[in-house]
Amino acid sequence: MFRYAISFTLWVLFATTSHASAVPRVVVSIAPVHSLVVGVMDGVAEPVLLVRGNSSPHGYRLKPSQVRSLQRADLIIWVGESVEGFLQRPLANYDESKTIVELMNVKAMHLISAREGGGWPAAKEEGHHHNYAQIDGHLWLDPQNAKVIVKQVVATLSKLDSTRAAIYTDNGQRMQQALTELDQLLKQTLAAVSHTPYLVFHDAYQYFEQRYGLASLAAVISAAEHKPGAKRISRVRELAKTEQVHCVFSEPQLPSKLISIITEGSNLKSATLDPMGMGLKPGQSLYFDLMKKLGQDLLGCLEG
Repeated sequence: MFRYAISFTLWVLFATTSHASAVPRVVVSIAPVHSLVVGVMDGVAEPVLLVRGNSSPHGYRLKPSQVRSLQRADLIIWVGESVEGFLQRPLANYDESKTIVELMNVKAMHLISAREGGGWPAAKEEGHHHNYAQIDGHLWLDPQNAKVIVKQVVATLSKLDSTRAAIYTDNGQRMQQALTELDQLLKQTLAAVSHTPYLVFHDAYQYFEQRYGLASLAAVISAAEHKPGAKRISRVRELAKTEQVHCVFSEPQLPSKLISIITEGSNLKSATLDPMGMGLKPGQSLYFDLMKKLGQDLLGCLEG
C-alpha cells in the first residue's frame, strides 16, 4: 500500500510537471503584434519578441540566439514578407510540425493595396517595399485588424493548448473590448483634423489614415530602403506649397535630415510618427500606447 502511494504520488508529480511544460513556445516578429499576443497569453507565458529597441524590421538580421528561439518555437507569428523579409528564408525551412501564422494570409484581415501614383510622387520610379502581391503590410495600424489578430491568436493557441483555451478566450474577449474603446477614442481625437493635409516620411500609415479619414498627401520616400533624388524632393516641396500642407512627419528609425530639406524656407511644421512603438516598453500596453501616441502626435502638429 505504501509503495502504491509513493508510485501514485510520483505519477501525479510527473503529470503536473509535464502539464506545466506543455505551454506553447511562441515567437512574434514585431512589437505591435507581440503586444497583442502578450494580452492573449496573459497569465500563461510571455512570448519572445524578435525585433526590439530601435531596430527596424526592414533589413533586420537575426542573432544566433534568435535563430535558436525560432527553432525551438511551437508557434511563430509574423506579418509577412513585405514587413519582415528577414524571416522569409528561415521560415521556409520549417516543416508542418511547427505552426506559423502569417497575418497577411488570415482570411478576415482587411488588406489595402500599396499606394502608388496620384499625390504620391513617383512611387513606381523607385520601387516600393510592399511588393508582396502589391499589398501594404502595415496592417496592425487599424484597430479592426488588431481585433482580427487577437481572434486568430486565440484560435491558434486554443488548438495548440486546449487545456488553457478558456484562459485564451477570456483574455481575447478583454482585448477585444479594449480595442473597441481605443478605436472610439482615436475617432474622437482625430475628428477635428481629419481633412488637414500633411506629409509622411514613408507610406506606413495608410491603414490608420483610412480608418480615421486623414488627409496624408505624399511620402518623402517611396520605400524604407531608398533615398529620394533631387527631383522627388523638389516635387514634394512643390506639393507641400500648392496644397497648403500643415506638417511633415519623420520617423525615429529612419534618417530625418531630409525633413529639414523639405521644410527649409517654408512655414511647414515637423513632428515624428512611429508606426513600430520604438522607445515604448514591450508588453501588453505597447499596442495601445503606440496607437494613442500616433493620434496625439498627429493632432499636435495638425491642429491650428
